[in-house]
Amino acid sequence: MAGNSQRRGRRLTPKAGAPKGSGGKNKDSLAGRGRTLPADERPWHKGYSGTEKLPQRTAWKQDKERRAAAEEGRPPKIGQPGSKDTTWGKGGGRGVPGGRGGAAGRGGAAGRGGKPAGRTGPRVAPGRKSNPSKDTPELLVGRNPVLEALRAQVPATALYTAQGIDMDDRINEIIRTAADRGIANLEISRAELDRMTGGVLHQGVGLQVPPFAYQPFDDMVAAALEQQAPLLVALDGVTDPRNLGAVIRSAAAFGAQGVFVPERRAAGITATAWRTSAGAAARVPVAQVTNLTRSLKACREAGFMVVGLDADGDTDLYDLEAAVGPLVVVVGSEGRGLSRLVGETCDLTVSIPMISEVESLNASVAAAVTLAEVARRRAVEL
Repeated sequence: MAGNSQRRGRRLTPKAGAPKGSGGKNKDSLAGRGRTLPADERPWHKGYSGTEKLPQRTAWKQDKERRAAAEEGRPPKIGQPGSKDTTWGKGGGRGVPGGRGGAAGRGGAAGRGGKPAGRTGPRVAPGRKSNPSKDTPELLVGRNPVLEALRAQVPATALYTAQGIDMDDRINEIIRTAADRGIANLEISRAELDRMTGGVLHQGVGLQVPPFAYQPFDDMVAAALEQQAPLLVALDGVTDPRNLGAVIRSAAAFGAQGVFVPERRAAGITATAWRTSAGAAARVPVAQVTNLTRSLKACREAGFMVVGLDADGDTDLYDLEAAVGPLVVVVGSEGRGLSRLVGETCDLTVSIPMISEVESLNASVAAAVTLAEVARRRAVEL
């Protein structure tokens, strides 16, 4: 055997020769990109001063977007050249916000040619780790919530029903009402509906609606004062939407004219709150206020007695003589109860007498017990 021509693993192809050059065709790719621009010279940065000339690629993209917007008859998704508003904003592009929560931040800026990262479709609060924008649609689930929303003429864009759903009087009325209002009825598989709702019990039906329309606080107070027995409920830092929905349901059952909650660090009307309220959110006005303490003071000036629920309250619920007059019942959060400023704003604090020694009642249960006692006392004395 001569040499290594027959050995295992021998090379059958010739060795690669010297690498060939590009002939100068890739010279531009080897060129430097210049200095790093400071914040005030970056059109996509919030610190952009708006006086520098836009880079050629950024100006081309903005001009392309303006032409497309003019052809489609919609406002452009970016600002004018030289403007600070050069990002995908809250109202950009068919109501789909950019990035997480609609802010032009991580994954949501358009200055570098990015596209909005917000996803389309109904928003699902339960069982998902996403943080959708307030301007995305809601998906109401459950037969009672969907039926109450349709009865209350809540605007809706689509009705989803599971294939093979058990028909009853509520489902028949839901389908008939949706058809009368011209709402599209989309029959999908139960697995697809499970995916859309994040695994929440939907009872085979879901209704896609716009974001919840909160009532203006001043209008709600004025409407309550027109009633014979004004009664409002305020929630101080209640973060569980199920508690919010249960309180709204109790407020509707015992004759309250409205519920108001803080805008920050508190639960809002989500699909979970809608379902827990069993449709009562369509009948009871709900308002969001910027400052709960200031709103409670406004209620006092309007003639309401502000009563806060506290396990260590100085007044027994059964001795609450102010229940027959204009009243605001303030319910504290699930863990810490009333905050200090809210507690100081209340005219008095009320405790619920209990036979056995337990730590405290759930926020929604405490609200239901209090509202039931207020309704009982008013029925006797009014």
